[in-house]
Amino acid sequence: MREYFHKLTTGKTPWEISLLFSLAICLLFSQISISIVQIFLTLALLSWLLLLLQKKRRLAFPSFFWPLLVYAWLSLVSSIYSVNTEISFKDSRELLLYVLILIVFTAFTRKDDMFVALLGSGLINTAYSIAYFIFKANPGQRVKGFMGHYMTQAGLLILFGAVAMGFIFLGRGRQRLFWAAGLVLSSIALILTLTRSGWIGLAVALCVSLLLWKPKTLILVPVLAGLVFFVSPKPVKDRALSIFSLREFSNMARVEYIRAGIKIIKDFPWLGTGPDTVDMVFQNPKYGLEESYKRNVHLHNNIIQIAAERGIATLLAWLTFVVTAFVSLARLVKKRAKGLSAPAAGALAALAAFIAAGFFEYNFGDSEVSTLLLFIITIPFALERLKNGEAAAAQNASQ
Repeated sequence: MREYFHKLTTGKTPWEISLLFSLAICLLFSQISISIVQIFLTLALLSWLLLLLQKKRRLAFPSFFWPLLVYAWLSLVSSIYSVNTEISFKDSRELLLYVLILIVFTAFTRKDDMFVALLGSGLINTAYSIAYFIFKANPGQRVKGFMGHYMTQAGLLILFGAVAMGFIFLGRGRQRLFWAAGLVLSSIALILTLTRSGWIGLAVALCVSLLLWKPKTLILVPVLAGLVFFVSPKPVKDRALSIFSLREFSNMARVEYIRAGIKIIKDFPWLGTGPDTVDMVFQNPKYGLEESYKRNVHLHNNIIQIAAERGIATLLAWLTFVVTAFVSLARLVKKRAKGLSAPAAGALAALAAFIAAGFFEYNFGDSEVSTLLLFIITIPFALERLKNGEAAAAQNASQ
């Protein structure tokens, strides 16, 4: 362990060490405590700004940051014309999270393995969740992990599980065994959340991972799904079967939210109702929601929610961000460059899982989940930047 930390710190200035360890701690606590993540993100930001002033870092970012920047700008414009500007501008503080992309992209001076911290976070979270279910949970209780809500827990678990698949199928070395253990434990913990959108997301991540590894193995997915269903306890089976029932309460609610969301989009097409105000607007009887549905705070769908509260233009910016990130990650995986394949494959599977789950849940509005997603999809591009820099240095040395 001492040798590992010595390797991480050798040749780095105190502020570079502060930046690196702040980001590592953020990943280590990404599934444990959002408060600790926010504290060390602030420290990482300060360290990064000082390095910029010292000209030891330069401002740079991956291509998908541009549409996300447009999304942030349009969100602020939407806040100006919001039905409640105070609430919207308060919610818009979360846009500062996108600075994380700039920090992570330029943080590393060599290929420091940040995903080891994520592996530790996942193992701690899943071990705690399973132990809580065995020793403390009441019958039928949905496991929440450290974050206090089963939906947030599920969102984090599918991202972790997707990254684990990338390292299992395209990684090398003994570390794959730890990722395999993490995947098994996180899958069990995810099942215990009884969160169907999470199950769908993990299934999509598995399909993407197998497609990148050996496409023919995709035939095993329905077999594996059937096996998991067969060995699952009755509450899990009932929950899984409820996916196909239009009479199930949450299914009916999601249909009603989509209908109400479309009506809101028609009424507020350009800039939406304003960030975090849709739940205020859909209280109006004209949108047809039953009283029990009005208690929720969002529309359970990324596309409908973003269009309703921020407008169609902002939705297009968000979709451009998602597509750009997905295509860029696919390009990285296709290159099969040493040291990039596993992180890029894990990030691609994580993004696919996030998109799939987002058809049934507003997971982009969950700061814990979106923060971890931004970490995961940025690190492969940071590694590519390092690889390109090393190649350019080697070429200059040979001339």
